[in-house]
Amino acid sequence: MRLCRTDPWLCHSSAMTSAPVAPTDSPDYAANARFIRPWYWYDWANSAFVTTIGTVLYGPYITSIAKAAACPGQDSDLDCATNLHVLGIPIAPGALAPYTTTFATILSAIVLIFIGAIVDRMERPAKFLGLCAWGGAISAAGLFFVTGTRWQLGAILMVLATVFLGSSLVTYDSMLNQIAAPDDRDKVSSRGWALGYLGGGLLLAVNLVLVTMKPFGLTTGMAVRASMLSAAVWWAVFAIIPIKGMWDLRNAEKPPVAAGESVVGGSIAQLRNTFSDLRAHHPQTMLFLLAYLFFNDGIQTVISSSSLYGAEELKFEQSQLIALILLVQFVAFFGALIFGRIAARVGASKTVLGSLALWTGIVAAAYFVPEKAFIPFVLLGVAIGLVLGGSQALSRSLYSQLVPHKREAEYFALYQAMERGTSWFGTLLFGVVYQLTHTYRLAIIALIIFFVIGGFLLSRVDFREGIRQAGNTQPALI
Repeated sequence: MRLCRTDPWLCHSSAMTSAPVAPTDSPDYAANARFIRPWYWYDWANSAFVTTIGTVLYGPYITSIAKAAACPGQDSDLDCATNLHVLGIPIAPGALAPYTTTFATILSAIVLIFIGAIVDRMERPAKFLGLCAWGGAISAAGLFFVTGTRWQLGAILMVLATVFLGSSLVTYDSMLNQIAAPDDRDKVSSRGWALGYLGGGLLLAVNLVLVTMKPFGLTTGMAVRASMLSAAVWWAVFAIIPIKGMWDLRNAEKPPVAAGESVVGGSIAQLRNTFSDLRAHHPQTMLFLLAYLFFNDGIQTVISSSSLYGAEELKFEQSQLIALILLVQFVAFFGALIFGRIAARVGASKTVLGSLALWTGIVAAAYFVPEKAFIPFVLLGVAIGLVLGGSQALSRSLYSQLVPHKREAEYFALYQAMERGTSWFGTLLFGVVYQLTHTYRLAIIALIIFFVIGGFLLSRVDFREGIRQAGNTQPALI
């Protein structure tokens, strides 16, 4: 009767008859708890790339490279009316960064669904985590060599790093279901995100000094390139901790590979049934993914385009933007922990819905920030920091409850196609609106639609039913 006191839903007659018990071959959470601490460290490792490169430096830097290529000899701070061309398609230099992110996400969406099925069939997932993490770090390190007018190299390397990041996160996120019991996932996920913000913030603080002070006679360009290189090295070095710490974590028994069939071939065969199974047997999971597609697109586009908006529309210096993102990082550390505590009281689903209402207000306010008005922009940054970590961490733990047992990586591949640093439609809309209007204000206000649609769809998800459909244990609070 303890569960009846913590959640009356579980005492309803239909719930008591239909809610399943834990699968007989479910992970031994007590034994796997030793993997939680090293698991946290991959958030610490990859957040340096997401923050220093993806959020702060890449957008403005590749835009300056693109403008130098399109309008040689022209002051890079001025508008450049000449277009770049990719396969004959004209691209405004100011739209290159969001278009690159869009392409990387579309490619990831294709690649990651195969990656997820492959990871589900691997005995030792930490090995694949290492391959993807170090592949991404090497690609990110290559950005150091993007100079002059080499915008093509910068775009290609960013695409590769993004795909490698997504592939590693498919593996990383799927491990959550093996190491944390259903009632513990909000807490574990929130702490991982919080540690990631702390690690990314610490490196960004160093890069702030490097870009602002330009020691040793560094130029601005060299300081930016050195900062991006430091993020790549950080990612590669700290990834050793989770890879080594979780090396002994084994996947649960997976469907066997047929005789004469490779792991890849078996994974492709497995994928043939994924989407039909999702629609026929897991409609609540599918509805959550659809909601997440929209509201996460809005979140990721705000994150990836914030420095571009501040630099190009509001005319802030690079050092100001790095300082603001640094503030957001440390506020987000506390925000993730605070939202985790709120979720423990009212449930993760209600907490995420509340955060989307706050995101809508933040984007609307960003439209009205005057040029060079730094204090209002700082206040918006603090607001973003408070809701950022909580909305992302709790979305991950919510989805983990809806994932069918033994298909964790396959289903998290669908989730990761829409995850951090990437956006299917948000960056595309942002780039198109800018190209048509040549103002980032209309581009940023257009993102409200993603939070409105995503919040509406999320409110329609029946999480209890979705957990039952997935065959998982019901948590006390959802």
